[in-house]
Amino acid sequence: MTAPTPSEPVTAPAPAEALAVPAALAASTPLTPAAAITTDGAQLIADQQGRAIILMCAASLIFAVQDALSRHLGSNYSTYFVVMLRYWFFAAFVVVIAARAPGGLAAASRSRRPFVQITRGLLLAAEVVVMQIAFVRLGLVGTHALFTAYPLLVVALSGPILGERIGWRRWAAVAAGFAGILIILQPGRGVFSPSAVLPLAAALMFAVYGLLTRLVARDDSAQVSFFWTGIAGAIGITIVGVPQMEPMAMRDWPWMACLCLTAVAGHFLLIRAYDLAEASSLQPFAYTQLVWVSIVGMVVFGERVGLNVVAGGTIVVAAGLFTWWRAQRRSTPAPDR
Repeated sequence: MTAPTPSEPVTAPAPAEALAVPAALAASTPLTPAAAITTDGAQLIADQQGRAIILMCAASLIFAVQDALSRHLGSNYSTYFVVMLRYWFFAAFVVVIAARAPGGLAAASRSRRPFVQITRGLLLAAEVVVMQIAFVRLGLVGTHALFTAYPLLVVALSGPILGERIGWRRWAAVAAGFAGILIILQPGRGVFSPSAVLPLAAALMFAVYGLLTRLVARDDSAQVSFFWTGIAGAIGITIVGVPQMEPMAMRDWPWMACLCLTAVAGHFLLIRAYDLAEASSLQPFAYTQLVWVSIVGMVVFGERVGLNVVAGGTIVVAAGLFTWWRAQRRSTPAPDR
């Protein structure tokens, strides 16, 4: 997880609202042309939703592979150097996407909140660096088990940053999620590792990044935010990464190329998924990355998953899904729930 995830601001207009034909009426009377069109439209939306879910799960798998590559390269080279190369490739991808969009680079770079956009980009680059360090020190499974707390941090911080009102049910979910984190950390058994602070710090940075994304969305388009995410991050990591440059062995350049390609492929699938369905409807499927990461961590790196990690991670994910469900329920009119 180390790149813009479902909270990334590359979204598309929501699909048209489906108007379902009552089953009894459809069974008893032939469809009129208008009814047939309505049914076809509903089927089309259902097909788009299904494809979007598949794309989201595929993107989560690719991001899990990307994290494994980050751990491998981060174990042998400077984290800043690896992330810098990755961001250079990602920035080139962002520029290509912006150039092909209506208005080109001029429109993509025109922001009403440039300082907030720059802050977003730098914050995300810093989060990627911290996550890569955590992969090396803590492992993929342990890092992601703790990082999954970021949706709960979004809820906790949405009040002071965005002025949103949070009900007691979602606060209870946040408390339950942090109880799950304590189960993972086991602070009372003397097994707490200082490295465990890293994924929690990354989760905090990613939560603030997501909230700032929602803040700039009030004035800037999704394309503008996506452009600034790549460019500001690339400039920031280059400043600290150039002094850390070092020769890379020939055997590792293919892995570096795969890291860059998986970043672009994952974001491409993510963009396509958001073109087909609303981001909020796809959010639960982003948690499949934890499953993929656990498999990769155990099979490739021989990591062990303790019962405390499984139990705590389950609580954290369940709390995150509950906060998502509550947000969906509050935003949906009562007759349509």
